[in-house]
Amino acid sequence: MWARMRCVLGNLMPNRKSQEPCDAGSPAKQGRPRARCHVPPTAAFTLIELLVVIAIVAILAGLLLPALGRSKEKGQAIKCLNHLRQISLAAVLYAGDYHDRFPDRRDANRWPTQLKSYYQALLLLRCPIDRPRDQSRQDAQQQRNGREPAPDEAFRSFIINGWNDYFRQTLGPAYAVNSTPTQALPLSAITLPTDTIVLGEKKGDSTHYYMDLLEPSRGGRGNDVTEIERGRHSNARAGSKSGGSNYAMADGSARFIKFKGLLYPLNLWAVTDAYRTNYAFNN
Repeated sequence: MWARMRCVLGNLMPNRKSQEPCDAGSPAKQGRPRARCHVPPTAAFTLIELLVVIAIVAILAGLLLPALGRSKEKGQAIKCLNHLRQISLAAVLYAGDYHDRFPDRRDANRWPTQLKSYYQALLLLRCPIDRPRDQSRQDAQQQRNGREPAPDEAFRSFIINGWNDYFRQTLGPAYAVNSTPTQALPLSAITLPTDTIVLGEKKGDSTHYYMDLLEPSRGGRGNDVTEIERGRHSNARAGSKSGGSNYAMADGSARFIKFKGLLYPLNLWAVTDAYRTNYAFNN
């Protein structure tokens, strides 16, 4: 087959010095019978050979395109991890300036606003893979006017730890999740900073700012189950319990954690030992 391809190409591009045109119209050749241009039958492609070439090209495309897609997704996941790490460093710097305490919980001027002077660009609040679905009319109007939205109103892909287990253990019966206490978590309360999550990726349709371990939502379970996107990256298919997401730790580091490594064998959102084990879910 390849020999025939070379032969056909040779007929299409003849050597001008050694061959004459097939249909010569000059007076010197008028007495000679006119030659007819044709490709020898042995040099032509058959239908089967053409289909084989097309099949080979299709197979190669099928092998290469998914690999390119995975490479692009991997690059976006790394960029997302870099954004999250910069936000986590902003939280650590904030704690250094505010008596070793993370941002306190508020109903207004929440953590995106409190940390704004440390991370500057609102774009860092967004994971490139997470696409904005619902944009408020005010935010859209601000963008049309060339003004960036307020930090609390900006599109964000991340959610911060509400430290429910620590406040429940510290305040006892006086603590209620819905009361949104203004107490801030001290760094000294975290005994395992490399394995305690400060920020993580939330679900695209979640409007929560704080990950409340003890707040029932979407079926009665805590936000660690209902509001966290645990499989945004390296996921084989939507809805499957595979892949993983990016998380920022209390020591300022950030890393990728697999879907089933987030809440089991320890719940990495919890601070206290009791809640780390009692609120672990093998799912």
